[in-house]
Amino acid sequence: MLQAVESRESVGSTLRDDYLKAYRFMVLSRILDEKLASLYRGGKIHGGVFLGKGQEALSVALGLALQKGDVYAPLIRDGAGRLAFGEPIIDALRTYLGSALGPMRGRDGNVHRGRPREGYLAMISHLGAMISVVNGTLMAKRFKKITGVVGAAVIGEGGTSTGAFHEAVNQAAVEKLPLVLVIANNQYAYSTPSSRQFACSNLTNKAVGYGITAHHVDGTDLLACLNTLSAAVKQAREGGGPQMVVAKLLRLCGHGEHDDAHYIDPRLKNSPIGRDCIKVAEDYLLQQTWADEGAIQQIRQDAAQKIDDALTIVQREPTPDPFRENWCALASRHLSDSFEGPGNNVQ
Repeated sequence: MLQAVESRESVGSTLRDDYLKAYRFMVLSRILDEKLASLYRGGKIHGGVFLGKGQEALSVALGLALQKGDVYAPLIRDGAGRLAFGEPIIDALRTYLGSALGPMRGRDGNVHRGRPREGYLAMISHLGAMISVVNGTLMAKRFKKITGVVGAAVIGEGGTSTGAFHEAVNQAAVEKLPLVLVIANNQYAYSTPSSRQFACSNLTNKAVGYGITAHHVDGTDLLACLNTLSAAVKQAREGGGPQMVVAKLLRLCGHGEHDDAHYIDPRLKNSPIGRDCIKVAEDYLLQQTWADEGAIQQIRQDAAQKIDDALTIVQREPTPDPFRENWCALASRHLSDSFEGPGNNVQ
């Protein structure tokens, strides 16, 4: 009997630790987003700024479910998942502020950043395009006889209307790839409501036609997201083939900082899917007595300090020098013509 009690306590402790870890990443992502929005409004960022407000629970759950060696293709609102997968705060800030020391060498001002050698793929804007990229990476690993790897791609509900989505999901199903496809159904493809995107009652219905496993989750509930994404990744890793996870939630901001989101139906904002996942997570922490108001406030302060410290560094860093930069693709620089010129001096 004593062993059973100790076992339950151990499980409860692990759940508490996992939940708090996820919550910290969610808060870190939200505060980083707020900082980026402030910099954008102050004219410090050129290009778009797209916030993940309302989607942090889903995003962080996927990032934490993956492990070293897996492949991750996030979307524009996946700041929490990026951080949970291992992206340093400074990588995000360097990319947005155009630092020449960033992962993209200051060549892109918003979300198209990554470290492919570490399984963190840089995003392609075209809707649905990243699914086939993940498929290709998984096929390459199969050819190399690398096993136990999962590839995850994230899209919005609007992306499910594209040909790229159909072709990639069909290929993954036929090849039985260990793909986890996460669909964030945030009710609007930019300003187009879901009712104008698909006629099925739930996007999980689409999985049936491809012969793959579907999961549905409340995207505002962190615990539900952690459990569902963990299960989906586990099934894919153990040979269960592609897994489609559909999360219902609401984007709590505009498509980007340039968009005031006036088209969002107020009834959605006041419905269960309009809940702020961070507030839901905080309420659960307090209810379970896993944290008090003081601990929650400390988490926020620590996150803000980390971001401010990184920003202080990045704001002092140089942007690319157009007279010295070699603008060929980073991966193909060794193929560029050899000549004596300023562009060839860049390392």
